[in-house]
Amino acid sequence: VTAYSLIVGLSELGQCNAKQAAMLAGLAPIANDSGARQGQRSIRGGRKAPRNALYMAALSACRYNPDMKIFATRLKDKGKQAKVVLTAVMRKLVVLANTLLAENRCWTPNPP
Repeated sequence: VTAYSLIVGLSELGQCNAKQAAMLAGLAPIANDSGARQGQRSIRGGRKAPRNALYMAALSACRYNPDMKIFATRLKDKGKQAKVVLTAVMRKLVVLANTLLAENRCWTPNPP
Protein backbone atom coordinates (compact mmCIF):
# COMPACT_ATOMS: atom_id res chain seq x y z
CA VAL A 1 0.00 0.00 0.00
CA THR A 2 2.83 2.38 0.86
CA ALA A 3 4.63 1.71 -2.41
CA TYR A 4 1.47 2.42 -4.42
CA SER A 5 0.85 5.56 -2.42
CA LEU A 6 4.38 6.80 -3.08
CA ILE A 7 4.20 6.03 -6.79
CA VAL A 8 0.84 7.77 -7.21
CA GLY A 9 1.39 10.65 -4.79
CA LEU A 10 5.04 11.37 -5.51
CA SER A 11 5.42 10.70 -9.22
CA GLU A 12 8.64 12.75 -9.22
CA LEU A 13 10.51 10.13 -7.17
CA GLY A 14 13.63 8.96 -8.94
CA GLN A 15 14.01 12.24 -10.80
CA CYS A 16 14.93 14.51 -7.89
CA ASN A 17 17.58 14.59 -5.18
CA ALA A 18 17.08 13.49 -1.56
CA LYS A 19 16.24 16.95 -0.21
CA GLN A 20 13.67 17.57 -2.92
CA ALA A 21 12.05 14.18 -2.31
CA ALA A 22 11.77 14.89 1.41
CA MET A 23 10.31 18.33 0.70
CA LEU A 24 7.72 16.87 -1.70
CA ALA A 25 6.57 14.48 1.01
CA GLY A 26 6.53 17.26 3.59
CA LEU A 27 9.24 15.62 5.70
CA ALA A 28 12.01 18.19 5.41
CA PRO A 29 12.72 20.21 8.57
CA ILE A 30 11.73 23.84 8.00
CA ALA A 31 13.68 26.41 10.04
CA ASN A 32 11.82 28.90 12.23
CA ASP A 33 14.66 31.39 12.63
CA SER A 34 14.63 35.16 12.83
CA GLY A 35 17.76 37.19 13.36
CA ALA A 36 19.82 35.65 16.17
CA ARG A 37 16.87 33.56 17.42
CA GLN A 38 16.82 29.92 16.43
CA GLY A 39 13.37 28.40 16.66
CA GLN A 40 12.38 24.77 16.64
CA ARG A 41 12.39 23.03 13.26
CA SER A 42 9.15 21.46 12.09
CA ILE A 43 7.73 19.67 9.09
CA ARG A 44 4.89 21.12 7.05
CA GLY A 45 3.56 21.34 3.55
CA GLY A 46 4.15 18.61 1.05
CA ARG A 47 1.67 15.96 0.03
CA LYS A 48 -0.51 14.53 2.75
CA ALA A 49 -1.51 11.12 1.33
CA PRO A 50 2.03 9.77 0.86
CA ARG A 51 3.04 11.15 4.26
CA ASN A 52 0.12 9.35 5.92
CA ALA A 53 1.07 6.07 4.22
CA LEU A 54 4.70 6.51 5.27
CA TYR A 55 3.66 6.92 8.90
CA MET A 56 2.45 3.32 9.16
CA ALA A 57 5.42 2.05 7.17
CA ALA A 58 7.79 3.87 9.53
CA LEU A 59 6.10 2.35 12.58
CA SER A 60 6.58 -1.11 11.12
CA ALA A 61 10.15 -0.38 10.03
CA CYS A 62 11.11 0.82 13.52
CA ARG A 63 9.97 -2.51 14.95
CA TYR A 64 10.95 -5.08 12.34
CA ASN A 65 13.63 -3.70 9.97
CA PRO A 66 17.03 -4.22 11.66
CA ASP A 67 18.68 -1.18 10.06
CA MET A 68 15.81 1.18 10.82
CA LYS A 69 15.54 -0.24 14.33
CA ILE A 70 19.20 0.60 14.99
CA PHE A 71 18.71 4.07 13.51
CA ALA A 72 15.62 4.72 15.65
CA THR A 73 17.30 3.41 18.79
CA ARG A 74 20.32 5.64 18.19
CA LEU A 75 18.07 8.70 17.90
CA LYS A 76 16.11 7.73 21.04
CA ASP A 77 19.37 7.31 22.95
CA LYS A 78 20.33 10.86 21.93
CA GLY A 79 17.14 12.06 23.65
CA LYS A 80 14.95 12.69 20.62
CA GLN A 81 11.20 12.59 21.09
CA ALA A 82 9.22 9.65 19.69
CA LYS A 83 7.53 11.70 16.94
CA VAL A 84 10.87 13.20 15.87
CA VAL A 85 12.33 9.69 15.60
CA LEU A 86 9.36 8.51 13.57
CA THR A 87 9.62 11.51 11.25
CA ALA A 88 13.32 10.81 10.71
CA VAL A 89 12.53 7.20 9.79
CA MET A 90 9.81 8.39 7.40
CA ARG A 91 12.28 10.74 5.72
CA LYS A 92 14.83 7.94 5.48
CA LEU A 93 12.25 5.72 3.77
CA VAL A 94 11.43 8.42 1.19
CA VAL A 95 15.11 9.01 0.45
CA LEU A 96 15.64 5.26 0.11
CA ALA A 97 12.69 4.93 -2.29
CA ASN A 98 13.99 7.88 -4.33
CA THR A 99 17.46 6.33 -4.56
CA LEU A 100 16.15 2.91 -5.56
CA LEU A 101 13.98 4.40 -8.31
CA ALA A 102 16.78 6.65 -9.56
CA GLU A 103 19.20 3.72 -9.80
CA ASN A 104 16.52 1.33 -11.12
CA ARG A 105 17.26 -1.42 -8.63
CA CYS A 106 15.48 -3.47 -5.99
CA TRP A 107 16.10 -3.16 -2.28
CA THR A 108 18.53 -5.64 -0.76
CA PRO A 109 19.61 -5.87 2.88
CA ASN A 110 23.26 -5.48 1.84
CA PRO A 111 23.85 -2.68 -0.67
CA PRO A 112 25.83 -3.57 -3.81
